[in-house]
Amino acid sequence: MAKRDYYEVLGVSKDASESDIKKAYRKAAMKYHPDKFSNSSDAEKKNAEEKFKEINEAYEILSDPQKKATYDQYGHAAFENGGGGTGAGGFSGGFSGFGNGQGFDFDDLGDIFGSFFGGGGRSRSQGPKVNQGDDLRYNLTLTLEEVANGVEKEIKYKRDGKCKSCHGSGAEAGSHMKTCTKCNGSGHIRMQQRSIFGMQVMTQECDVCHGTGKVPEKACSHCHGTGVEHETVTRKIKIPAGVETGQRLVVRDGGNAGRNDGIYGDLYIFITVKKHEIFDRQGLDIYCDVPVGITTAILGGEVEVPTLNGKVKIKIAEGTQNGKEFKLREKGISYGARKGSEIVRIKIETPTNLSEKQKKILREFDGSLETKNYKEGKSFKDKIKRFFSKFEN
Repeated sequence: MAKRDYYEVLGVSKDASESDIKKAYRKAAMKYHPDKFSNSSDAEKKNAEEKFKEINEAYEILSDPQKKATYDQYGHAAFENGGGGTGAGGFSGGFSGFGNGQGFDFDDLGDIFGSFFGGGGRSRSQGPKVNQGDDLRYNLTLTLEEVANGVEKEIKYKRDGKCKSCHGSGAEAGSHMKTCTKCNGSGHIRMQQRSIFGMQVMTQECDVCHGTGKVPEKACSHCHGTGVEHETVTRKIKIPAGVETGQRLVVRDGGNAGRNDGIYGDLYIFITVKKHEIFDRQGLDIYCDVPVGITTAILGGEVEVPTLNGKVKIKIAEGTQNGKEFKLREKGISYGARKGSEIVRIKIETPTNLSEKQKKILREFDGSLETKNYKEGKSFKDKIKRFFSKFEN
């Protein structure tokens, strides 16, 4: 059975914002989550499971700007071979989209499960938590040559890594983690606050254990109990061919480490492709304006043109006109199994700073020309004649 359009699955339009897509996902996921059908018939359970899987598959693609753009251009076919976005439109080799796991967003799931259990189940703000480090941004500038076929780049950046002395726990060597006495291991504390509506009970993260429910018996002397220390990271990143300015790649666990043996955040790489002095990129194709002398354009000949992979020669036919285009197939930008072309545009150059002798030769040459030598000029004159004849009658 053919797959449904992902926009139809989530009930949003193609121009929906990231926020609209997330809201639609939450609503649809809550409606078809299997836990809501635990007492239903087998047929209803199966239908809910299929719907839920379809919803998460759609969200995984549409919540990722890069995968979304690929889907908008090529539809389901872009992901059929690679699966999960690692085909023509996805990236492999350590990169993935902005969703987590199978397209889930942990924030979304916390909200969804909270709705299922009416607040009685455990949500993200209840119970001990695992601290997650901050995400980081890295700006990477690439040349058109690097983008054309993909490249591996070595990047270097600073972050908070796990303390090498305590391995991220925050506890001194030989010491252990113990239950936080302020929150009794719950990770949060309850506070009463008077308001115009009376006494209100509020829950907030414990400021001693930072929500983890655990504290070191003796704080690590190297990191002062935080579990993190500054470090410089050097790593090699594979950049897929065909990326464009404004696209973002994500390296999982490339960001800061969380406090007290928390998990790492992600590293987001923002791509900028430098403007090329010879080529102009349009999608997967590149354009190159090549100046050609007027004599070569008239008599024909060969012209040497640059490509991203070296020089090639093209034949210029006798009488070539300004703006003539030549397509050099597979000389453009790679993208999956596809590769664009290079479009060579002929720009006939009129000579300047002529000597009197050169001018005399040209006048003699011009005087030898006949109407048949100017096809475009003759056609244009005929059009003008027909146009004004309407007013003469």
